[in-house]
Amino acid sequence: MRDAVIVEAVRTPIGKGRPNGSLAHVHPVELLAHTLRTLVERSGVDPALIDDVIGGTVDQVGEQAMNTTRYAVLSAGFPESVPATTVDRQCGSSQQAVHFAAQGVISGAYDLVVACGVESMSRVPMWSNVPAGKDPFGPGVAERYPEGLIPQGISAELIAAKWSLSREEMDAFAVESHRKAAAAWEGGLFADEVAPLDGVTRDECVRPGSSTEVLAGLKPAYYDPAFGERFPQIDWNVTAGNASPVNDGASAVLITSSETAARLGLLPLARLHSFAVTGSDPLLMLTGVVPATEKVLRKASLTLDDIDLFEVNEAFSSVVLAWRQETGADLSKVNVHGGAIAIGHPLGASGTRLTTTLVHAMRARGARYALQTMCEAGGLANAMVLEGL
Repeated sequence: MRDAVIVEAVRTPIGKGRPNGSLAHVHPVELLAHTLRTLVERSGVDPALIDDVIGGTVDQVGEQAMNTTRYAVLSAGFPESVPATTVDRQCGSSQQAVHFAAQGVISGAYDLVVACGVESMSRVPMWSNVPAGKDPFGPGVAERYPEGLIPQGISAELIAAKWSLSREEMDAFAVESHRKAAAAWEGGLFADEVAPLDGVTRDECVRPGSSTEVLAGLKPAYYDPAFGERFPQIDWNVTAGNASPVNDGASAVLITSSETAARLGLLPLARLHSFAVTGSDPLLMLTGVVPATEKVLRKASLTLDDIDLFEVNEAFSSVVLAWRQETGADLSKVNVHGGAIAIGHPLGASGTRLTTTLVHAMRARGARYALQTMCEAGGLANAMVLEGL
């Protein structure tokens, strides 16, 4: 059976998703096009050989509407014959793009394919795709959940309460994310994965001087008396400091088979070993990473002890800490170059951003197996196992 390998992986620096953010002046199509151009330049492949480009974007509206990935392909200068599509599995959109791309290679549908993602949250804010007064869920969902669905921030609070996670524990995890990301930058560990853009060379949200004392002064980010009455167990410990920021960025990976890589003279960075996707409680919403991890390990015929490195998206400290409690994973192996709390979370780009960081960390540390998983709105999660080569 054919395999699927990653032969190149790049990302932009991650900017603040604010009007004054370092990448706010860059159209999202151009953000993604920059990673696509860099991908083919660094790999040396002829873009005409690319069978498809699969991109993730969450808020597909305004400047991110009309199949953003297709226009990024054209802007990047690829031949018009190279097709593209844009997918939405919420925060896991570009990780899902990796799954689809690899599965296409393994099945023989593709020989060379790009998985990528982009989000410009400064130009297309979260929930821009839901006009005021419109219901994206419909009457059947309202009937099934009569008390109503809830925002992710409230889900993060419910997770903190269910797993008895203290404010101090969540803040300490966030500080460690910044420490690891700052150390990775200072150690040159991001040099091979980051493609500077318009003079922007570093991730804008990494705070080397972050401390638990500073974070302790932040107010709860999601306090709402109505939700407090509905969920009296919430202690309101989720803040802007122990949650991921909003961001601008793009990322891309080039996927092929070992056979095609050898024919084209490409060096595989990692093999895409196993994949899983799960649904979970849409109220807790963000806990799908637990069953997704269990499912992908079963599919891979591996145990947690076989995994050398983990990337677990840091949407909130509470998500990763609850995942750790349930799985028993060693936190020293998790997000070793920092996570989304420090680096940032440009929604549609985050899946391939994590993959990009992970494959380069695997090479740097000689890892045999690595596992990536992401929580997603609506009670979803993706997981995959990578094998070092």
